[in-house]
Amino acid sequence: MADEQLLIEDDLRPGEEAGRPDDRVDDERHDEDNRLKPEYVRSVVEAIDAEDKARAYDLVEPLHPADVADLFEILDADDRPRLAAAISDLLSGEVIAELNDHVREDMIEALPAHAVAGIAEQLDTDDAVQLIEDLEPADQAAVLAEMEPADRAAIESALAYPEETAGRLMSREFVAVPEHLTVGDLIDYLREPGAGELPTEFFEVFVVDPAHKPVGTCQLSWILRTPRGIALADVMKRDQTLIPVTMDQEEVGNMFQKYALISAAVVDDGGRLVGQMTADDVVHIVSEEAGEDVLLLSGAGDGDINEPIREAYAARVRWLVANLGTAVVASAIIAMFGAAIEQLVALAVLMPIVASIGGNAGTQTMAVTVRAIAMNQLTRANTRRMIWREMRVAMLNGATVAVLIGAAVALLFTPQLGVVIAAAMMVNIMVAGFAGVAVPVVFERLDQDPAVASSVFVTMITDSMGFFAFLGLAVAAGLAG
Repeated sequence: MADEQLLIEDDLRPGEEAGRPDDRVDDERHDEDNRLKPEYVRSVVEAIDAEDKARAYDLVEPLHPADVADLFEILDADDRPRLAAAISDLLSGEVIAELNDHVREDMIEALPAHAVAGIAEQLDTDDAVQLIEDLEPADQAAVLAEMEPADRAAIESALAYPEETAGRLMSREFVAVPEHLTVGDLIDYLREPGAGELPTEFFEVFVVDPAHKPVGTCQLSWILRTPRGIALADVMKRDQTLIPVTMDQEEVGNMFQKYALISAAVVDDGGRLVGQMTADDVVHIVSEEAGEDVLLLSGAGDGDINEPIREAYAARVRWLVANLGTAVVASAIIAMFGAAIEQLVALAVLMPIVASIGGNAGTQTMAVTVRAIAMNQLTRANTRRMIWREMRVAMLNGATVAVLIGAAVALLFTPQLGVVIAAAMMVNIMVAGFAGVAVPVVFERLDQDPAVASSVFVTMITDSMGFFAFLGLAVAAGLAG
């Protein structure tokens, strides 16, 4: 065992230690958070401004592909083509795959079709699809025409599936063997150079029947620890999680999380094995979906700092216009009580407090609800229980805030006004709790993304009800008429 450890350590590259990856952080290029230092970025810009390609190359060459991608994203749009020209042979498929979508799209559009095809052929199928899918149809066709027939067929097959589905995102590189093999047969197959192109990295072997339908899986750890003479059928795990090609990527992420998967087979409509999803793919999916939901809640579109200004404007302005319309509703309610506000100025001073607290309470509930829907925790089976739960939370929150604001207003103004604002606050927080659940659920029932600008509608409800409850109760109590 000690000899094996020594052999492993002898094979490590300089700068690596056994059991951990190469440490890329150094004092010259990275800060303590492993981000590129501003002074390093400035030195790269100075080199390309001086048209010193050799200097720029020397500065960038030691970077990891992910850091090269970060560097491109940090630079101004005008500097990116100049850096690309200086380090053209460093622009590997790994770098392109790590780039932000908007930055990658700009760079790919600037490259000739044969160069894009060459980069795509370096990548796994799923990464190559991400590279090509956003191109204009004519550019897409030109790039595909430059690719090898096998690679072109795999990418065209993936592009035939809807976006953000397992069929579009899956990797078509996997290991599948018949179940009549023994462990020894499988090991020999994996080691045989002429056995076909195997994936660079894989975590388990899929066992298939004669119709190429998965019947079980064998993790590599099992294979390495099992005697050669044992049949795969005796050691494989028959209970497996299969992912349909049409499954939405968010559902794929939920399945990996729920069942603690490292990889999973993707099957077509006939149940045949056509690809696999792996944990590294799902990490990107989960991160993307989480960020997307947060941005959709605010109506901010992609929310990417590299997004073109025109696209950012178009994504945001429509929700601001919608918000303008909902604000008019709240203003109309205030106008209904204009005479009361004129008689008692304190109403104008206090009513924003009721609306603001109600809006925050609604946002809290809405965030919990959207997450529960995304994680499949909130379904038709438990919607009523979720509503009742949030109403009880709202009741406790409302009582606490109502007592505090009521006491303060009673001391500063009058006890009667304190009772009115406390009652209005209680009512509005209860409404906020209900609206925070109901609005996302309604979106989900209408087959719409529940995160899409739900805050606009929840805010309208809480503002309108807050103003109506406070001013209406004040009039009913005879504080103003």
